[in-house]
Amino acid sequence: MKPKAEFQFLAEELQCYILSFLPYQDILRCTSVCKTLHQTYILSSELQYIVELGGQRLLHVPNTNLDNHASVFQRLQLLRDKAHAWFGFDVHSFKTVSIPAHNKMWVANGHLCLWERGGDSTTIFPILPKPSQYTIEHDRSPTSLRSDPNAYSFDVFMDPVQNLIAIVCATVDDHFQWDDKRIYIDLGALDGGGIHPLAAGRTLFLSELPEIENSNTSSNRGSFKLKGFGRHIALWRSLRVVDQILPRSLWGLQIWDWQHSPTSSSVLSDTIYPAYEEPNDFCFLGNDRLLMFSDTMKLYSIEDMSQAPQLLVCFLLPVSMTSIQCIQPMDDTAHSSRPPMQFEQTMWTSDPKQQLLCVVTRSPSLVFIISTRIFFGPDFFEETPTAISWKHWGPLNARVFRCLCGVGVGIVGNRVLLPYPTDDRTDIWHVMKYRLHVMDFSPLAVERRQCLGRVVKEPSTIEITQPWSGESLAENLTTSLPYVEVVLDQDKKFGFRAFERIWIDKDRIYFYHGSSELEVVDIAPRVTEAAKPTTSSDD
Repeated sequence: MKPKAEFQFLAEELQCYILSFLPYQDILRCTSVCKTLHQTYILSSELQYIVELGGQRLLHVPNTNLDNHASVFQRLQLLRDKAHAWFGFDVHSFKTVSIPAHNKMWVANGHLCLWERGGDSTTIFPILPKPSQYTIEHDRSPTSLRSDPNAYSFDVFMDPVQNLIAIVCATVDDHFQWDDKRIYIDLGALDGGGIHPLAAGRTLFLSELPEIENSNTSSNRGSFKLKGFGRHIALWRSLRVVDQILPRSLWGLQIWDWQHSPTSSSVLSDTIYPAYEEPNDFCFLGNDRLLMFSDTMKLYSIEDMSQAPQLLVCFLLPVSMTSIQCIQPMDDTAHSSRPPMQFEQTMWTSDPKQQLLCVVTRSPSLVFIISTRIFFGPDFFEETPTAISWKHWGPLNARVFRCLCGVGVGIVGNRVLLPYPTDDRTDIWHVMKYRLHVMDFSPLAVERRQCLGRVVKEPSTIEITQPWSGESLAENLTTSLPYVEVVLDQDKKFGFRAFERIWIDKDRIYFYHGSSELEVVDIAPRVTEAAKPTTSSDD
């Protein structure tokens, strides 16, 4: 007799062990074509957990207290219950947090971060903290953090995950004036002031914008935008110049590895004609890539900080746009410098290469939901032209929705909260009513959550109209990135101020209505029966 050495005759434990090395799509393919492997999958919580993580585009976070005390089956069931909870939470079941006066506000790692320019103060405090959550709280003037107490502040960045505060400021003269040489960034520790223990120095020094050669020029004080991700801090600055020839705008973007050097050679700059057509926003994609938005999307490599960012590829946009805002998911652990035990414990985090990016434009008023997988393709940038047209990258990797001013968008991982007008027949934003739509773009949501919402796989088309006039530009955007959609409170309509700003983390939603209060909704998984697997083909 011939020995039975085929895979299906191996012991079930060996089959599970071998299959566990495969990507989740291949596990599903194997179990869908073989009854023996299907039965092995049905009886294996480990394989189901791998599929659930991959299908929701999550990464397992090992060696946490929760991970060590929970069985694989418990982790699997909790993961599925959390996914279900996002489709059925009660938007009216919220707790309220009072907000002090501020000019700039954002939510990060369960903290509310505020900056009040008039009083020159920064405030950060935990929003309804949990017992397992590491928290920071302070309310102080930036003068206690700056190297020059009399300097003028332009912008502030606070990162409670890394206990970091960065302040863009300038030393002023007796006439409250400054120049490029007077501008710098001070770093400090959020929880107690003083120099951050991981910083290479207290101060980051800027490079100057391009020289203005014409002596008959005038300029305003410019605008600043400060962002950070992990070991990187970036400052974008624009300076509008008026001379005898033509108004123009100078802009510069400088990036520091703040943990290793107070100076930087990673600088981008340009001159834009006319002056109002300047880059609008930028964002980090992991620790080695930067995305710059203007009338195109340009992807840069910042892996080598000893040189200027290297252009990898330019993604052309389908229409000319202005006032672009990039909204990234909040991820509390992926870029942390702190020991994991100081965070609220979690067993999984979003895969940074498989998330969503939200781009909001005001002219025309649109929301682009873009899969970040297009920015991490293997050898993608060596085989394609420098500029990629919209039709070659956009329709299959994005969805486009209409958006009106004054309405926020929330995004986390592969989930999006989008207030959507109940009536498309009017563009009068302050009289329109909205419903809150929950959309999940993860593969398992599309393949398995049909009973929880509407599965949208067919292409959708948006007609582009002329801003203000409403006249058609004969431009249509057709996109087809699959998702599952649930409309919450279908009998309830909200005014335009109900969702002015939205932030989402892994289990909470934060709504700001433009008032002095923040509403917090917990996404609590319901108790379900034992998890039952379902095989499916790859998306």
